[in-house]
Amino acid sequence: MGSDTSLLIHCMVYDACGFPNGSLGNNIWGITVKGIEYVFENPFNPVYMRKTIMAKERCAWCETDPLSLAYHDQQWGVPIRDDRKLFEMLILEGAQAGLSWMTILKKMENYRRAFDNFEIKLVAAYDETKIEALRQDPGIVRNRLKISAAVKNANAVLRIQDEFGSLDAFLWRYVDSRPQQNAWKTLSEIPANTKASDAMSKDLKQRGCSFVGSTICYAFMQSVGMVNDHTTNCFRYEEIRRLAQP
Repeated sequence: MGSDTSLLIHCMVYDACGFPNGSLGNNIWGITVKGIEYVFENPFNPVYMRKTIMAKERCAWCETDPLSLAYHDQQWGVPIRDDRKLFEMLILEGAQAGLSWMTILKKMENYRRAFDNFEIKLVAAYDETKIEALRQDPGIVRNRLKISAAVKNANAVLRIQDEFGSLDAFLWRYVDSRPQQNAWKTLSEIPANTKASDAMSKDLKQRGCSFVGSTICYAFMQSVGMVNDHTTNCFRYEEIRRLAQP
């Protein structure tokens, strides 16, 4: 992704969010989208689109939608060790199967509402009445198999917690409890699955989980920071790499 693409991303975010919300002085204005600050030079001048400063290179998969930008810039690849959040991402990655990640991003807050903020014990206790109510909820993916899998997986996670002490301890052992630092130059180099995701998938399935194929598990590993799969040209690559340093 070259500088022209970076410029386009910033300008499209600006256009999507409207008028800049405050002057930073010296004809430099900024807006904040989902906590990310974007800075522009002289937006009142038609040529400001060619004078965008602080343009950043991003992974090629990152879309220009503010939700995608925020997810890429703030969440994807940041190591997660909290059991509730790990469970949430495992369920959401499974819900994505056959769909685009943008579909899930747009429904993420609805999922948190519908699934009691992914409190594991609460989800594990869902009965058929609750599952049917979720199937009628337009804010989530209304696939019975995926909804039932969330309940099934919650119960499996409770058993994992009993055995290993935490979901964190169980999952992070596949990378020896330390984020794996890759160095992919292009999106095409990144694998869809690895031996680690194969092992995780097999283990989860044996413990009663569904929608945890190896490809889903690897996407999960990427999202929760078990691997750093930002491409090396992405501004987040070094930031995520530094998070893994002791």
